[in-house]
Amino acid sequence: MTSGPAELRTDRLLLRRVGPGDLRAAIAILTDPETHRFNPAGPPSPEEAAELLADWQDHWARDGIGYWAVVLAESGEVIGFGGLRHHRLDGRPTFNLFYRIGPGHWGRGYAPEMARAAVEWADRARPDLPVVIITDLDNTPSQRVAEKLGFAHAGDSITIDGPVLVYRRQDVTMTG
Repeated sequence: MTSGPAELRTDRLLLRRVGPGDLRAAIAILTDPETHRFNPAGPPSPEEAAELLADWQDHWARDGIGYWAVVLAESGEVIGFGGLRHHRLDGRPTFNLFYRIGPGHWGRGYAPEMARAAVEWADRARPDLPVVIITDLDNTPSQRVAEKLGFAHAGDSITIDGPVLVYRRQDVTMTG
């Protein structure tokens, strides 16, 4: 089990463990069609968004790590979700880095800021687990965030949703 930080701070953001109080923000952000523009399955229903939030809370309880609510430090507004979860890629343990920011906050660098804090934590706390970013083939905004973090396209994979691109940092080799 990995013991992740329940809270991290950046210059502009508070990243905190998700909880039941995040339901309204989760439904608003996750069901917005814009946030799923590149997802072939489309956005979840409000009920499915609530199930995702519950799943994320279960990851924290089971694995000691999971996705955070991305909160503007200045106002307290939840603007998205992101963080790290345990993942197996090609049979090897990794951290999967996820980020989903509400469309009203796109273009302000919040996703890279949150993601950079997550990667820095992983480097300190679990250098044995490489961080990967898995993104849909056409999701160029997500791919740009990956590249800003120093990740590069390292291969392709298949998930239950179909083919995806896998991004890894080039200065880190997979062990395991």
